[in-house]
Order: sequence, then structure tokens, then C-alpha cells
Amino acid sequence: MLTNNLGFPRIGINRELKKASEAFWAEKISADELEKTGMEIRLTNWKFQKDAGIDLIPSNDFSFYDQVLDMIMTVGAVPTEYICLKNFLRNELLEFYFSLARGYQKEGYDLPAMEMTKWFDTNYHYIVPELVPGQRFNYFLKKPVNEFNEAKEAGIITKPVLIGPLSFLLLSKVRLKGFDRMEMLPSLLPVYIDLLSDLQKSGAVWVQFDEPFLTMDLSDVSKNLYKVAYKELKAEFPDIKFMIATYFGRLGNNTSLALQLPVDALHIDLTRYPEQLEEILRVTPEEMTLSLGVVDGRNIWKNDYKKSLGLIQSAIKQIGEERIILSPSCSLIHSPIDLAAEKRDKGIPEEVIPWMSFAKQKINELYELRNLSLNKDYTSQSIFIKNQEDINSRRKSHHLNNDNVRNRIENIGSVLQTKRSNFQVRKLKQQKELNLPICPATTIGSFPQTTEVRGWRQKLNKGEITTGEYRDLIRNEIKNAIAWQEEAGLDVLVHGEFERNDMVEYFGEMMDGFAFTTNGWIQSYGSRYVKPPVIYGDVSRSRPMTTEWINYARSLTSKPVKGMLTGPVTILLWSFVRDDKPLSETCFQIALAIRDEVLDLEREGTRIIQIDEPALREGLPLRKDEWDDYLEWAVKAFRVTSSGVDDRTQIHTHMCYSEFNDIIQHIAALDADVITIECSRSRMEFLDVFANFNYPNDIGPGIYDIHSPRIPSVNEISDLLLKAAGVISIDKLWVNPDCGLKTRRWEEVKPAITNMIKAAKMMQKKSIVESREQ
Repeated sequence: MLTNNLGFPRIGINRELKKASEAFWAEKISADELEKTGMEIRLTNWKFQKDAGIDLIPSNDFSFYDQVLDMIMTVGAVPTEYICLKNFLRNELLEFYFSLARGYQKEGYDLPAMEMTKWFDTNYHYIVPELVPGQRFNYFLKKPVNEFNEAKEAGIITKPVLIGPLSFLLLSKVRLKGFDRMEMLPSLLPVYIDLLSDLQKSGAVWVQFDEPFLTMDLSDVSKNLYKVAYKELKAEFPDIKFMIATYFGRLGNNTSLALQLPVDALHIDLTRYPEQLEEILRVTPEEMTLSLGVVDGRNIWKNDYKKSLGLIQSAIKQIGEERIILSPSCSLIHSPIDLAAEKRDKGIPEEVIPWMSFAKQKINELYELRNLSLNKDYTSQSIFIKNQEDINSRRKSHHLNNDNVRNRIENIGSVLQTKRSNFQVRKLKQQKELNLPICPATTIGSFPQTTEVRGWRQKLNKGEITTGEYRDLIRNEIKNAIAWQEEAGLDVLVHGEFERNDMVEYFGEMMDGFAFTTNGWIQSYGSRYVKPPVIYGDVSRSRPMTTEWINYARSLTSKPVKGMLTGPVTILLWSFVRDDKPLSETCFQIALAIRDEVLDLEREGTRIIQIDEPALREGLPLRKDEWDDYLEWAVKAFRVTSSGVDDRTQIHTHMCYSEFNDIIQHIAALDADVITIECSRSRMEFLDVFANFNYPNDIGPGIYDIHSPRIPSVNEISDLLLKAAGVISIDKLWVNPDCGLKTRRWEEVKPAITNMIKAAKMMQKKSIVESREQ
């Protein structure tokens, strides 16, 4: 019985990769210095896994930005408009690589970043491959081979991880409607053959192909192409052991397909769908090994050895221990690195720590599960006994249950009985209250969290400044932000969120039932890392969370200032959530707490309240037959937060980096007065959905990409606004960036927002002229 890992966090125990990448972008270190940091992280990861007893250690799971972007470079699928830049930066490969993810605006070039979207149902973002009919692929980047050889030189034979050819195509988009990207498979496979040939020459024994689309609904064409692709690849390389890795869902009606593929091992996710094991065991061919994903790669709870060993023993009985591999459910990039790095005196309650497990601990769990599973008397082993003590301690803890919260959940139906008038009635009342122009200009909420602002928070936490001093510093920052927004000409202002460390963590810190790590970072995209809160008990709010800061901002201006809140679905999905109760129940608990905050804001005079739900689409199950249940409770949770306000109070929400076409009617069911969405990276493609669906309320299609340092011109923004106005009635149109500005610098934000406002004013004048002419 082998132990196997699908991928390990690449950020470094102290976020070394973030610091080095940002230093490289700021031209403070060289490409060689950044490469050295990457190598040090990789070697550390490989050596740890080897010492921990892992048999199949992954390589090519490291990335400077994103594993899909790495594959784009590997197979030479660089969009045509970047080719000239590639030639220009011929000897500066890393700078070219980052230009695809971040855009490039210097030395006469002005190229936007490639589109970015969510990796299945996670908060990780990947760069979307952009293909064209007749796409030519070429073996451009030998990163998988180089990193295999790098590990080999360190005495470690690794298992290279590749995004499988079918999933690569299915992750892609084609810039021509009606063209099937799957037709490109014959052009793509030769590159995989060249790559595998190099890996074989280097001595690779195993290769892992990530094919998560096998857990999704597939067309008959795609199913057939899976057979074609792996038959051809295996025929070329019969001596390399192929592992196909599926995760995040169940094989379902793709079970037969997956088990017919000519591969040596199939990985399945048994933390999300343990019930699929029984069917798979019945039909697994004799020549195939099963990789059992029994350790949860996406959450931080300690593995229940009794439960996992039950699954493992069932598999041993059916197919024998020699055909079983023990693995995490998915790559551990979705998990913090090391629980031992947590400070025991703050963040996580002492009682909760024994319930938890991070990436390093999960690796150790695999080793222990393997040893226990081979011992017929494992229930008497001290490791098993201690594990069950920790599991039972959590199960019996009084922190998990709050009778007041449970009573509110039982009566949640009465909350939803308070209904506002229909949108048209509300809009007239809101316009009278707010007196906004056509195409009002606003931002999504946050302004730059400068080094200075972050430094104040660190000094407060270290006791180097008092709470009063900290509050004065934040108030002054809000004052400056309000003054600049008024001067710039924004119509609806924000307070800037300078007091917030993170849009989820901030709220979690003020609610019961949450715990916080001190070093539990995971990658969201590029150098953007997040530290998700841990929901370990029932959730409630004991005091107002935002009113002080919003009231202060409102006192500084006569213009409307938005109250800024994070919605319940996003708080739920961007946290490490408890796994002992349905997600829906925890979501409703959070929704009631946010509802209390909404009503407090309104009571104190705030007339625009934004309840952000960027994770709504992300939470969709991978299988469409499971969508209705999720969408029913997710929409209901949002309505719980917003349904209690007066018609004159304008409710906004924001969503980003997702495909909304399939759920647009559910987004409409949220009944927010204004929805702001990401459109810029997709070049306003999302607007197509409004050609087929008459969205009833107001819309702000984000018209510049804040995830890139590039500054859009007035003409560029104006062109995008005109494109939006061709689909959305101008009296419903808002003008805004595509996301918050927290991660950007003021020297980028001010000119970009200024250009956006100029474009908005041009649109307003155009509307006035056209109105007079009519």
C-alpha cells in the first residue's frame, strides 16, 4: 500500500514566495533571486514529504503564479496579441510569464492581463487559456521536466503533476462562438507526447494527470475523447505509470468511463463523496490501482481515523492492499501549511487546536493511516486511541451549540415574511432620497491597504500603539479618502475599509463561533493570499460591527456613503467551515447576524448598503442535478440579510470572476437594487447574458481590471461603457471597477478612477443630449 500526495502548498512557511514575487515586480530583486526562492521552497517541500514517508511525492505542483498559466506556457498556448511581447522579452521569461497574468504597460506596450476565474468550487483563481480556431501548440516551457530533474538531483524521484489534456481544453475558452475547443485535441496531444518523452528519458516512473472534469457533466464527444487521448498516450508510454486524479466531486455517470481508461491508477475524492467507493470497488478492473482520497485537502479538521479506516478496510477486502494508494482528497494548496506554526497564546482557542490538521499534519495522517490499516488490531493502537479522543472532544464541546442561535434558525421563516415593494416602486423612492445622476460612478468598497496602514494594525497587535491611537489613524485615513473621492467626482462614496484586515476575517472576528489562525495562509491568486477564519461553533453577532466607521465617513460629506458588508454565502465559503452540520444551517446563522448589522446601519441613517457575495457562483456543486438545492438556500440566505429594510434603502451586491449565465435567474431572485459584476478581463463577454435575459434591476458591469497594475485610458473605458449601454438600458447602468481596490497602490488607483469618472461623465452628457434630442 503506497502513500501519495497530489500537491503541496507552494507559498512557503513564512510566505516567502509572496515577498519574493512582489519584490521582483517592484524591480527590487532579480529573476535569478526569485528563481532561487522558488527552488528553496520546492526542495523544502520534497524533503519534508520524503522524511514523512510519502511514496509518491509530487513535482510541478509548484508555481510562481498559477498551475494553469504554467500549462499555457508549457504547451505554447500564448494568445496571439502577446507574441510580439514574447519576442521582445526573449531573454526575460519570468517577466513575460507574469505579463500574461498581470498585464504589461511599459516600453511602448499596453497589454491587458488574461482572463481569470475561479478554480471549480474553490476560492483559488486560475488564468483562463484563450484559444483560437487553428490553434498551434508547441512544447515551449520544460518546467515539468526541469523540476523533476531538480528533485532527482536532490535524491528524490517525484511524480510529475500535469493538467490532463482534456481538462486543459475544458478549462479553456475559444474566441469564436460556435467553435468546439475539443476539436483541438489532435493538435495538443503531440505536445504532451514530447513532454512525456522528456520525462521518461529523465527517469519518471509515475505521472499524475489532473482530470477534475471527470466529476462534472460531460458531453458524449468529451467522453469519447477521453478514451482517444489516453489510449494514444498510454500506447506511446507503456512503461510510465499513469495516475488520473479526480477531485471536488463524484464520478457519478462517468464512473464507467474513468475505469475504462488505460491508466494504472485512478484517484477519487472520498471526503466529499465517500458513498461512491462501494460502486467503484464493484467494477474496478483487476489491472487498476485505486487512490483513495481519505484525508480532506480543503478543510482544517483532523481526520477521523475510524471513518477513514472503515473505507480503507472495505477497499482492502474487495481488491487487496497492494492495489490501494492512500492520498489526500485533492492538492493541499487549499490547506495552510503547518499547525505547529500557530501561536498557542492567541487566535485559536486552546480547546480547538487538537481538532485541527494543516498540510504537514495531513501528510502525517496518511502515513499513520497506512500503518494502522495494515494492523488488524488497530483500535488498540495509541495513535488511534488519541485520534478518537480528539474527535470525541470536538463532538461533545459546549462551544458548538448556542440555544439562542438555534431558536432563531427555527423561526427563520418569519424573517422572510417582511417583504419590500417591487423594484420599480423602490427605485422611484430611492432616486428621490439619493438624487443620483444617470450612470452614477462608484467603487466596490476598499481602497489601498498601504504598508503604512497594515503597519498600524501590526503595531496595535504588538501593543506598540493604543487602541485610541489606532482609531485616530484610521479615521484620518477615512477622512483623506472621502476628501479625494469628492474631489475626483464620484457619486457614491465608500469609507475605504482601512480598518479591515480581510473582507471575511474582519467580520468573523466580531462574531461568536469563529476562530482565527496566525499563519494559516492559502493562495487565492498570484501573490494574493488569504487567511480564512475557522467556523467551529454556532454563529451570532453580539454588537454592531461597522456602524462606527460608516457613521464617521458619512459625517464628512453630503454625498451618499455605502455601508459595506460581506454576505453570508461568501463568509461561509471563504472560511474553513465546520463539517458536522449542513452548510445551509451555518449559512443561515451568518445571514441572521448580517441582517442585524444591515438593520443597525439603516437605523442610523445609511441609505445605501452593499452586501457582497462574490462567492455565490463559486459555491455551485459541480453536478447540475445538485444545483437547485444549493441555490435555494443561498438565495434565501441573501434575502434574510436584506429583506428587512425600507424601500428607500438601496441594497447593492457585488460578484466577481465567475460564469453567471446558467444562474442569472437566481441572481435576479436576490432582488438587490444594484448588482456590480466583473466584466473587464472577459472583455465584457458576460454582457451577452443580458441579451437573452431581461435583468430587472440596476447593473454595474466592472469596466476596468483591478487585479492588474495597468491603468486603463479614458477611451478604453468609454468604449466598454458604450458596449455595456448597447445591452443594458442606460437608466439601469452604473459605472465601477470590477472589484475592490485593496491590493492596488494609490499611484495606480487615482489615475484609473479619474479616467473612469471622466468616462462616466462623458456617458452622462451623451445621455442628456440624446434625451433632449428625443
